[in-house]
Amino acid sequence: MLESKRILLGVCGSIACYKAVELASLLTKAGALVDVVMTPDATRFVGPITFQSITHRKVRHDLYEHWQGDDLGHVSLAEADLAIIAPASFNTIAKLAHGFSDNLLTATLLGSTAPLLIAPTGDRHMYAHPATTANLVTLRERGITIIEPESGRLASGHEGQGRLPEPATLLGHIRLALGRNGDLAGKRVLITAAGTKEPLDPVRYIGNRSSGKMGFALAQEALDRGASVTLISGPTALKPPIGAETVWVSTAAEMADAVLAAAPQADVLIMAAAVADYRPLTMSEQKIKKGEAQLTIHLARTTDILGALAERAADMPHLLRVGFAAETENLLANAADKLHRKQLHLIVANDAATSIGSDDSSITLLDASRSETLPILPKAETAGRIIDRIVALLQGTPRGSNDNST
Repeated sequence: MLESKRILLGVCGSIACYKAVELASLLTKAGALVDVVMTPDATRFVGPITFQSITHRKVRHDLYEHWQGDDLGHVSLAEADLAIIAPASFNTIAKLAHGFSDNLLTATLLGSTAPLLIAPTGDRHMYAHPATTANLVTLRERGITIIEPESGRLASGHEGQGRLPEPATLLGHIRLALGRNGDLAGKRVLITAAGTKEPLDPVRYIGNRSSGKMGFALAQEALDRGASVTLISGPTALKPPIGAETVWVSTAAEMADAVLAAAPQADVLIMAAAVADYRPLTMSEQKIKKGEAQLTIHLARTTDILGALAERAADMPHLLRVGFAAETENLLANAADKLHRKQLHLIVANDAATSIGSDDSSITLLDASRSETLPILPKAETAGRIIDRIVALLQGTPRGSNDNST
């Protein structure tokens, strides 16, 4: 996603500069070429050498610096794939709103056609001032993305809105902006993730070991490709990717209701969640106390979500349906049977014993005519391969030369 992308990182004078250092590190680790441009005031908080040590690229802050070779100063810096100012001072925001170009950062941005993200940071009253509000409205009207500051304890000791979001959050906004014209642009993708919890009493539940990592990785990958993503997730400690509309559920019944309500508006459904097949027939209103040596629990079937969608397939001919088959035996045979019974366009078969809760997975992709087994990969990479196949199915095109069909 970020490999070899040229990112212009503008840094203004703020105590939050330390977060910009971490953002530069995250971008560089992801393979981006990060050009840091600092305002003169920013160098009072963090030295240019700090950014240069991380990005391995020269840091610029002087509008009148002597440029050598093919470099054309702010004109060369403006040729980026994306620009972000984090932290963005209210002074710089005012200059951009009114077209000032009195330092290297403002001159560069005035001459850039790259998508621009601005993360305002500062005192709560300065952020709420009518002049700042008007300037931000002006910038939004020009198509610039404003990343809203977070609320919390500020450097002044006061509580309020004005904190720079965490670097991981800023990175999510960058990925979202870069992916807008991807191969899933204009598509609505519905993804389920994590496991469900079926309550026995107010304390206990029946569940599984699903972490949600695969579903969340798929959501991020779909966003990276430009899709509009709805993520329906069971309980998990994971943070949803920036840009996803997230619906939190707990039980299989809640997930069924959410999926069946959202599916008619979607172009693609990816059922990556580990939905419980059974639930307790009754839930005790009070905590079940220790008693007999054995406890008998009567279970009832939950709604078969993919089965219900198969029954409605004629009403949603546009919906490409992708299922998962987590098995501990007869993996491919069981997956192929599920592909047919649930009228799926694609199924992802994986070994439940080794993949659930893990950071890596080995999967086999099956559709009506072929199968492809992938090596063990990090789930983020696996998600990319799954989305590649989905894009091919949407376009009705064969897979590329890296096809390892069995």
